[in-house]
Amino acid sequence: MLGVLQLPTFGGRVTGARLARARANPQYRDGKFVNVVPQSGYSFADIKLMFTEQFFGTEQRVPLTPIPVLPVSAESLAASPPANGLRAFWVGHSTAYIEIDGIRLLTDPMFSEHASPFDIGIRRLHPVPIPLEQLPKIDAVVISHDHYDHLDMRTVTYLAEHGTHFYVGLGVGAHLERWGVPAPQIHEMEWWQEETIGSLRIVSTPARHYSGRRGLDANATLWSSWSIIGPTHRIYFSGDTGYSDHFQEIGRRFGPFDISFIKIGAYGPVQAWLDIHMTAEDAVRAARDLGTTRMFPLHWATFNLQYHDWNEPIKRAIAEAERAGVSLVTPRVGEIVGNEFRSTLWWQK
Repeated sequence: MLGVLQLPTFGGRVTGARLARARANPQYRDGKFVNVVPQSGYSFADIKLMFTEQFFGTEQRVPLTPIPVLPVSAESLAASPPANGLRAFWVGHSTAYIEIDGIRLLTDPMFSEHASPFDIGIRRLHPVPIPLEQLPKIDAVVISHDHYDHLDMRTVTYLAEHGTHFYVGLGVGAHLERWGVPAPQIHEMEWWQEETIGSLRIVSTPARHYSGRRGLDANATLWSSWSIIGPTHRIYFSGDTGYSDHFQEIGRRFGPFDISFIKIGAYGPVQAWLDIHMTAEDAVRAARDLGTTRMFPLHWATFNLQYHDWNEPIKRAIAEAERAGVSLVTPRVGEIVGNEFRSTLWWQK
């Protein structure tokens, strides 16, 4: 078993200068990173309920018909993005392709078939709209944390070979280093630190979550959200997170945002899980805190990781967005969202 955990897919270990830097971080206590707002503890009743729901729940967690995917052609992405433009499409789960003010970037790029260290386990519910190999050169990637559905070794190594720069939380660089990503392409950041690429400022901002890839390294690396500030546009990516007042602080410092990519799914039945995976209603509340013009929902309909119907999050998000006056876009996988976009209720068909 210990030999298996040494395989590259499990990533690297936080040691040496990287560990010293972690120990100096205000969010690092007693050998691990912690949330500003602590997560509730799990009672025996909570664990029993989660076990029961996971294995005996009656929810429709997988769609009965194929999820619609609009193929994206390599030709449609070939031209250099305009210096003052903004457009995006959903690849699936937490992965979005974004062109902002002349820079191409991906959020939590996950193009593999399984959200697992091996080619088994949790499988995609739909194909990607464009093969990884047909993408144009991606300038930058932002990684929210190191779980398998957000940090995929195969995708990372391919992008690294083509010159992509990676912006990651403190400690996550150990995984990339293990996978052979050149050091100049790794930008390991703490909350509120920022770097630039082209005309963009990429800022690591807080989140409320957890991390780990091998079970024995819980919370050894820092989780983050990301605020990306260009000369013309501003976008926000939540990553995985529970709700807290960090959204208000981010909105105060960097808002308003033209579009915010916010998780809406994979919330659970007990408070400890909700503390680190917010509900659809809290996602809309976060959008209001951020002062975002449009909300782009992520983290649903791609992997069966939830305790609810596969399309429950989008139904709840739409209802709450209408009540709260938040502009919510609901693109199909691969459907490009630009300045003009008409949403459809595609999951009802």
